[in-house]
Amino acid sequence: MFDETQNKILNSTMMLIMEKGYTATTTKDIARKAGINECTIFRKFKGKKEIVAAAMSLPEWNPNLKESDFVYTGELVKDLCSFAEVYSQKVTPKMVKISLGLRSPDLYEITKDGIREIPDTFKKVLIKYFSEMQQQNKIQTDNIESLAVSFLAMNFGYVFFKASFGDELTELQTKEYIESSVCHFVNGICK
Repeated sequence: MFDETQNKILNSTMMLIMEKGYTATTTKDIARKAGINECTIFRKFKGKKEIVAAAMSLPEWNPNLKESDFVYTGELVKDLCSFAEVYSQKVTPKMVKISLGLRSPDLYEITKDGIREIPDTFKKVLIKYFSEMQQQNKIQTDNIESLAVSFLAMNFGYVFFKASFGDELTELQTKEYIESSVCHFVNGICK
């Protein structure tokens, strides 16, 4: 899809955005990091916005979360642990850092749909799942969307903390966190 030079530009741009943010990242910085001449950037892309839009299509810079990633059995703890594991495998601290870097006001119009696609997909899966569990009389709730957003926030929060602080805030590792938090969550919603 992209040639070697374009890939260097794409990856260098996204790494710099993670480190410095979009606005502070210059084409000179990109060229230096990619090991190319700055004018090469403009032979390959119109500018930084086009580079970012192109990079967001690459698996390295897009978690590509799909509804089909989530499979369930109807066993709450097992299913929600599985959902959280899928989420944590796709929405990594690196993905959180880049999504924060892509929220620059002068860039957000072209990135917001791609950024929002991930939580929208997860929320949609959770609403469907919790609705089915409610129909099967396995959970108690009068607000499925609130339940879905709570579970989404619980998972995003952990990844966000890991992206921001590493192990400084908590030394809980992902598997331990998922198992513990899912048990607490399920205990709160079970009949």
